Amino acid sequence: MPTLSREQFEQPEQPQQPERPEPAQPHQARLTAESFGADARRYDQARPGYPADLVARVVAGSPGPDVLDVGCGTGIAARQFQAAGCAVLGVEPDPRMAGFARARGLRVEEAPFETWEPAGRTFDAVIAAQSWHWVDPAAGAPKAAQVLRPNGRLAVFGHVFEPPAEVAEPFAAACRRAAPDSPFSAQPARRPVELYEAGYAKIADRLRATGRFDEPERWRFDWERSYTRDQWLDLLPTTGGLTRLAPGPLAEILDAVGRAVDALGGRFTMRYTTLATTAVLK
Repeated sequence: MPTLSREQFEQPEQPQQPERPEPAQPHQARLTAESFGADARRYDQARPGYPADLVARVVAGSPGPDVLDVGCGTGIAARQFQAAGCAVLGVEPDPRMAGFARARGLRVEEAPFETWEPAGRTFDAVIAAQSWHWVDPAAGAPKAAQVLRPNGRLAVFGHVFEPPAEVAEPFAAACRRAAPDSPFSAQPARRPVELYEAGYAKIADRLRATGRFDEPERWRFDWERSYTRDQWLDLLPTTGGLTRLAPGPLAEILDAVGRAVDALGGRFTMRYTTLATTAVLK
């Protein structure tokens, strides 16, 4: 909690002003985009990694080991690529996330990808793990083409996760009640994976539009992971709809979800789908 100065402490309390709603385009929603670093350690510990088969396919389909990780966060994906023998450089706009990643052994330069200066450097692969939606779509693909070597690969990927209805529905109801302005409150409890696949199809369209890439490929990896009550309640506050919630509404939502998981015996199985759009520079 920040410490108040004496002058701040002695001033009469001012009524809290409502925050302006975030823009509809994800890359413009900077308050949310830069909220994940508020608890970088929790983010790193709770968020899942990426399928080993995905990492192996990107590495095998790239001309060399030099990887640029766009929006590297705390380095979850970067560490997997390092373990696969790659030399990874991260680009991350949030100094808190960048600092955590550096402490775990990742080289990181702090900047939004759109304004990051490559200084003539090029890479065999550019990856974006759960981060490409924060990049201006008009700038992302051309910038990736700029920094890729011939036959280099761009790989954009992320998770779709759907808890069972017994968990998802109490979560959605609690969001509508406790945080009506949260992005989750206006969404159905469960959303078909086809909605997310449409988003990755749009990324492929952007790559085609540059004229710089071979025909994009779309990959899909389905897998499962078991969560205990505590593990799931640790992950939920790291999601974009909850990172900026006040403690009271957040506690109400977590309590409702915790009771739902307790009713299932204290754990449940999550079905994950990891989607990817990837293309090779001509």
